[in-house]
Amino acid sequence: MQILPFYMVCDESGSMSGPPIDAINAALPDLHQEISTNPTVADKTRFALIGFSDDATVLQPLVDLSELDSLPALAAGGVTSYGEAFRTLKKCVEADVADLKSQGHEVYRPVVFFLSDGVPTDGGWEQALQDLTSSRYAPKIIAFGIGAADTATISQVANFRAFMQQDSSVSPAAALREFAASLTRSIVRSASSMSADGSTGFSLAVDEQVTGFTTVALDKL
Repeated sequence: MQILPFYMVCDESGSMSGPPIDAINAALPDLHQEISTNPTVADKTRFALIGFSDDATVLQPLVDLSELDSLPALAAGGVTSYGEAFRTLKKCVEADVADLKSQGHEVYRPVVFFLSDGVPTDGGWEQALQDLTSSRYAPKIIAFGIGAADTATISQVANFRAFMQQDSSVSPAAALREFAASLTRSIVRSASSMSADGSTGFSLAVDEQVTGFTTVALDKL
């Protein structure tokens, strides 16, 4: 079977308290419902959730969402640090892909949705990012900056697509709800575009525009 692993890596720093973290937690049940009840999508994807602030925690190891009743909630606290997030993600991706391959699956390049509302406080996180993106199973990273996130930093994190929240007329909660809806649409659209026998393959078709966000050009591409 062809499997696409995708990871949500979410900032849990103290500045995410309130509407931002509440919006993500409110959107996770919708994401779970949409994917787990669509057999084509559930069969073709595996999902993991990682939260980070000054450390990183695998809140939900990679799993078929149809096997879960619910997803864990994020909890804001600590400061914005990226290094541990990228180091933890690298370990997870390498172990997950190896495990899926050992089960006889074909594994597509993993996809990461990275959300942050701040500037990292830890020095040296760039090396952790480079180690991740130069690894054997380097994922595609789609980065979303919200609130006070720095555009240059979000652009540096992303290697596939980057988005920044628009002006304050769009609340973090509304923007993140739209993000979750966009993610779900992308997964459903990607899976439904396959031929009946799966011969066309499955690669995540991510919107180039997301309501409430502006698209950031990636010079590295």
